[in-house]
Amino acid sequence: MWGQGATTTDLVEHLEAMSKATDDAAKGGLNERIKQELRSLLDRDDAFDISFDSVPLSRVDAPDGTFRLFTWNVAREDGSHLYEGMLLSRSGKQQTLKELRDMSSSIPSPEVPELGPDRWYGALYYDVIPVKRGAKTYYTLLGWKGHSKVETRKVIEVLHFKGNQPRFGAPLFGTGKLKAHRKVYGYSFQASMGLWFEKEQARIVLDHLSPVRADMKGQWAYYGPDLSYDAYAWDKGEWRYERDIDARDIRRSGKPFNAPPAPPRP
Repeated sequence: MWGQGATTTDLVEHLEAMSKATDDAAKGGLNERIKQELRSLLDRDDAFDISFDSVPLSRVDAPDGTFRLFTWNVAREDGSHLYEGMLLSRSGKQQTLKELRDMSSSIPSPEVPELGPDRWYGALYYDVIPVKRGAKTYYTLLGWKGHSKVETRKVIEVLHFKGNQPRFGAPLFGTGKLKAHRKVYGYSFQASMGLWFEKEQARIVLDHLSPVRADMKGQWAYYGPDLSYDAYAWDKGEWRYERDIDARDIRRSGKPFNAPPAPPRP
């Protein structure tokens, strides 16, 4: 059975093979092996101690040790992407493993709903920012999302737990009664959008996107950075939007994430 006795070396081999595969059928078979092998590793009692540093998967570990979240994508021949995810969480001595099911195509207004593992707005997450509202912790995730042949997206997601059950999305963005549960930004596949956490200022900084022409407003595939910056600052239990922040205040700790991590070369 796939996955029995799996090692991180097995994962690396199959992820590299999937990155080189040229047709959807081959990628699908390798993806099933990857899921089985990763599940086998994360079902172990010592799963929180396993080093995955050599494995070319996107991974974020909660700073407080609450969860490990693994995400990866399967690029299809038509330019679309299938996203996969495994969320390992713990409460006390109990560990819970949830497989995430990408349902992006059936979520027409992705900023609105709270979602669960079985209905997930798939993305590759590369950073996690814990914030507190009252006694509850919300884990803000920054993610990359290849969308189509002509459009790429960046996602600001929120992960939280109701009991031991993970939930994606929370009304932490905007003002009034109808607050967004996550933020999604689309732009041309030929462009790069910076989205990163600025620790010194305790804010999420992002490139402001504009259409290449006024008549293309609302068509995200024709958007790109316009050399100005916006931010979300954590204030009084919500991510408060700040338009056109002073770029001179920006102190990047590293390069913004613009593409999914490339697998290591043999």
